[in-house]
Amino acid sequence: MTRFQKVREVLTTELEFLLFTPVKPDLKNLGHYYLAFGVITAWIAGVGRYWDNPRAELWQYLGLGSVAYIFILSAILWLIIKPLRPENWSYKSVLIFVGMTSPLAFLYAIPVERYYSLETAQAMNVWFLAIVAAWRVGLLFQYLKHSAKLRGFTIFIAALLPLVIIVNVLTVLNLEHVVFRIMAGLEPSEQSANDAAYAILFVITFFSFLASPILLIAYIATVIQRYRAARSTKAE
Repeated sequence: MTRFQKVREVLTTELEFLLFTPVKPDLKNLGHYYLAFGVITAWIAGVGRYWDNPRAELWQYLGLGSVAYIFILSAILWLIIKPLRPENWSYKSVLIFVGMTSPLAFLYAIPVERYYSLETAQAMNVWFLAIVAAWRVGLLFQYLKHSAKLRGFTIFIAALLPLVIIVNVLTVLNLEHVVFRIMAGLEPSEQSANDAAYAILFVITFFSFLASPILLIAYIATVIQRYRAARSTKAE
């Protein structure tokens, strides 16, 4: 297989993946290509997201935050879901999955504030946030079902607990330099097209904090249940 054919296969699989078609990437022969694709698209999305944001720092302008994010998110997913005994579970496979969701973030790079009023741009960015978040969560559910072979309530816990933890951590770190200040009000000169999306993030975080202990208890109970089931199977 030539390099062009390998790239074409990666792009074809990526398109099918984003359209929720069950796929089985050839990680043995093309793993490095999928990984490179994920890192590059995450970098492009990161640069595009912050290039016109006056509150961003240098590492955000360079897209480094988005690249680091896929590695950190993959580690969190891998560590939290591993005790649930999923199949085909390795850090590399999870990292490739997360990287394959990176192109969805290109929506954030659309400079809507250049063509619409601030109010309209804020509304559009809220919709972009909702679309990307829902799309990625849907892909995660499909990945846990078809690749990790989890079922029913276990998929629900495996998907939501890591997401709740990530939302809480990101808000506490306040990487956008605005999430908490929105509650006190921003000066007109400080407003941007992303502020409405940040406000939505604050609301999501509020409910995430409320849901965290419930999901954690359910997670521990599910881990214990699957551990006992595995021991019972071995004993038989």
